Amino acid sequence: MWFLRLLGMLTLLLVGGGVGAYLLTRNSKYLYFSWRLFRYAVLMALLVFGLLILERVMVIPV
Repeated sequence: MWFLRLLGMLTLLLVGGGVGAYLLTRNSKYLYFSWRLFRYAVLMALLVFGLLILERVMVIPV
């Protein structure tokens, strides 16, 4: 779980850095990078949360 938190913090730093770089340089590739990274991060977060919910719901009979 600590690894997921670390990845989340790194993702936030990278997205913020990309937006900041865009604001400084007005180069749209930084904004595109941030948007793409944000989309993949949300997709991965939904996948992980879905697996956690599935783990809670699924009951394995003994």
